Amino acid sequence: MSQTTSGLSPARSGGFARVLTRWGLPAPLFCGYLGLLLFMIGDGVESGFIAPFMASNGAGTEIRASYVITVYGVAVMLASWLSGALSDLWGPRRVMMAGLAIWLVFDVLFLAAAVGTGNYPLMLIFYGIRGFGYPMFAFGFLVWITAVAPVARLGAAVGWFYFAFTGGLPTLGALVASFTNPLLGHYGTLWVSVGLLALGGLIAIFGVRQRTGYSRLAPPDVKPVQSLVSSVSIAWKKPRVGIGMIVRVINTAPEFGMLVFFPTIFISQIGFGESRWLLLVSVIYGTNIFFNLIFGVLSDKIGWRTTIFWFGAVGCAISILLLYFVPVAMGAQYYWLALIVGALYGATLAGFVPISALLPSLAPDHKGGAMALLNLGAGAAAFVGPAIVSLFLGPAGAAGVVIIFAVLYLVAAVLVRFLKLPEETEKAIAEDASLQQVGEKVATA
Repeated sequence: MSQTTSGLSPARSGGFARVLTRWGLPAPLFCGYLGLLLFMIGDGVESGFIAPFMASNGAGTEIRASYVITVYGVAVMLASWLSGALSDLWGPRRVMMAGLAIWLVFDVLFLAAAVGTGNYPLMLIFYGIRGFGYPMFAFGFLVWITAVAPVARLGAAVGWFYFAFTGGLPTLGALVASFTNPLLGHYGTLWVSVGLLALGGLIAIFGVRQRTGYSRLAPPDVKPVQSLVSSVSIAWKKPRVGIGMIVRVINTAPEFGMLVFFPTIFISQIGFGESRWLLLVSVIYGTNIFFNLIFGVLSDKIGWRTTIFWFGAVGCAISILLLYFVPVAMGAQYYWLALIVGALYGATLAGFVPISALLPSLAPDHKGGAMALLNLGAGAAAFVGPAIVSLFLGPAGAAGVVIIFAVLYLVAAVLVRFLKLPEETEKAIAEDASLQQVGEKVATA
């Protein structure tokens, strides 16, 4: 069954579904997007205070708390890869269910048994295992999107995914915490997050009736070990997918890296203070949320590679230099300039959104494997960025590290030129776009 006849045609849908389809959001997956937003809000609630909270409730110091978060990060990276590989074997819906169950069970154990008793070993175990939860839920849904969205609208569909994902983590999650912390305290707020996660997970899992995600995506003859191995071996069997994974690492590695040393520079050296630094971060991520959607829709019109090259790679190379050097040169009295360049970086960061549409299209018969590598790149970025800072901050200084990040983005621009879609895939996209336009005309006639 072709993607344009899999229940996503606007001509066969109701008025609300036609509106969603016109916006590039696959109507049958609407509850999934809504559930993802609530799930990620629940995930993001803790983002602004979890390290000091753990230090005060069993970890003892922020260094020991950072060890817990490191274990969590390793689990996130592994689960990011597994979400694609297991979606091929189990189907995205079962992967999402497993992710939701893991998160809820081990989050409750973390709060009740580890934090409740101040037990540091249990904190390491439960919070670490909990890290497998959100990538399996969120990225399992992303695989579902790439499996069913019309190929001509895949960029927009992925853009909506990241709109919901980053809208919850950290943006709206931190906003919820700002209201609940004064009323319930940090511990009570963490229990609120459990409720939000459960609600969002249930809406997504039981609200989406689109059947593709209910069954395995890999052919019946593919065995589990074979599927897991192929989700890695696809990197050299289809080198363009491997190159795409490297581009995905570069996408957010500088973002994670700058958050290691930018706070000290902006708060103390430039003199913004903590509140204005946090506002700057909010502007970066707030802008990014909306441009995730804008560039997702735009990429379907001007091309995925074109969007990634100019707005993502080249744009970020310029904007990350401006983000550092403009505030350093102009000083605290020109805070408004810092907000402008911060918004520019957040916007250009979203230029990489179509990579999630491009990679599975490079391997249409192995979408789960391609998404597994893409998600592995997303998880690896959280380690690569801080590692670059730890290696080069001493010898090169802050300015040198920022220049290294800019060069990495230029490397990504070069690599993107190699991510050319097969001719038959480009032809299929053009045909699908024509069918979508015909469907919309019929629906509005």
